[in-house]
Amino acid sequence: MTREPSRDPRRDLYAAAAAALLLATAAVVGTAIEHRDGTLFVDWPPLLADWGPHTGPGTPAAIVVAVAVVAYGPSLAARLPWRGLLFTVWGTGTAWIFSLALVDGWHRGIARRLTTRYEYLQVIDRFQDIPATLRDFTGHILIGSPDHWPAHIAGHPPAATLTFVYLDRIGLGGGAWAGVWCIVTGATAAVAILVTVRTLADERLARRAAPFLALAPGAVWLGASADAWFAAVATWAVALLALAVTGRRPRLTGLASGLLFGLTVYLSYGLTLYVVIAAAVLFLGSERLRPLLFAGAGFLVVPLVLTGLGFNWWEAYDLLVTRYDQGAGGTRPQSYWVWANLACQVLVVGLATAAGLRRTGVALLRGGSTAAFRLAVLVAAALTAMLVADLSGMSKAETERIWLPFALWLLPSCAFLTGPRGWLAVQAGLALLVNHLLRTGW
Repeated sequence: MTREPSRDPRRDLYAAAAAALLLATAAVVGTAIEHRDGTLFVDWPPLLADWGPHTGPGTPAAIVVAVAVVAYGPSLAARLPWRGLLFTVWGTGTAWIFSLALVDGWHRGIARRLTTRYEYLQVIDRFQDIPATLRDFTGHILIGSPDHWPAHIAGHPPAATLTFVYLDRIGLGGGAWAGVWCIVTGATAAVAILVTVRTLADERLARRAAPFLALAPGAVWLGASADAWFAAVATWAVALLALAVTGRRPRLTGLASGLLFGLTVYLSYGLTLYVVIAAAVLFLGSERLRPLLFAGAGFLVVPLVLTGLGFNWWEAYDLLVTRYDQGAGGTRPQSYWVWANLACQVLVVGLATAAGLRRTGVALLRGGSTAAFRLAVLVAAALTAMLVADLSGMSKAETERIWLPFALWLLPSCAFLTGPRGWLAVQAGLALLVNHLLRTGW
């Protein structure tokens, strides 16, 4: 039987209250700093957002999804067949993300989200000759360079932009298709995490975590964000690695995992920190390391192809650091963002996760080889990756979007909580408030 952390609901409430206090402090201090010297470059600290209470066509649907998950999520998660549960989580998560995005309306919430001057679709025409563009990619990263790339293109390796280039080439061009792609694929990240938890911990904990992953507050930013696509690729890389090292078709799953890990680091420089989560998987599945040979072979594919076509990952990253300092990154105070980034995550993962992380710490301290400890190791690895990103100084603000691929791994900690319906209601209420009171950026 799974041994679980101490069940003291008062301590859970204390943890949630501490998280809420951290968020409130970041809001008050951040507002004072922004009004005094304008160095934060956000209008609603610690979020990139504007105050703007509103409703939209997605409002009724979002409320219906939230009520349904709160009322029926825990019981259905406990009794549905495993495959049926995975499809249900994906479908529910997709509906939740779509409905929250549609609170802002179809155009602003989805169709135009990836077409702004910062986004990938602005440069599709510059990729007519892909090899030539890749050879010249680094020449347009710095702000002073000719025809410098918009922020998101410069800030990511070219596989991020190539995703939308190839969507365009197969007839799925434009902001609407791009937004739908990110939402539908991003919702599968919850499924990948459940597969990982079941494989490395146990099915009972995965089932308890399922409603919290389906109703993630971070869905506010998963909607029509390329980071949702990045999260999907990265989480499936981990899930396949977990399957490989525990003996599930190790050659196939190992090769596929490596291929996705290779793609991951060419989608986002920051996702190289997924090595921490991968290390946790290897620690928990250390009895079978032979699949690493296949994973290594798969990992080489994307780097070899893009390097062969002329893109230099290391040169591009060095130039990106310079560009980051040329823009807001060089002005935003690390002394504020180093802790305000964490406050921001309270809105992404919710107060229930704050309580779940307290229990995760208890499970880690208890040690042993229980399912609870194994889940705690996985969650702690994701948290560690986030903390490293935070201390790097390359994540000053906007982490509500940038850290989504890491933040989603914290949600399974909610499997440790008692009274899941109450906590689910808190999660849903938080997401609905954020989405209806603020107009979020990007």
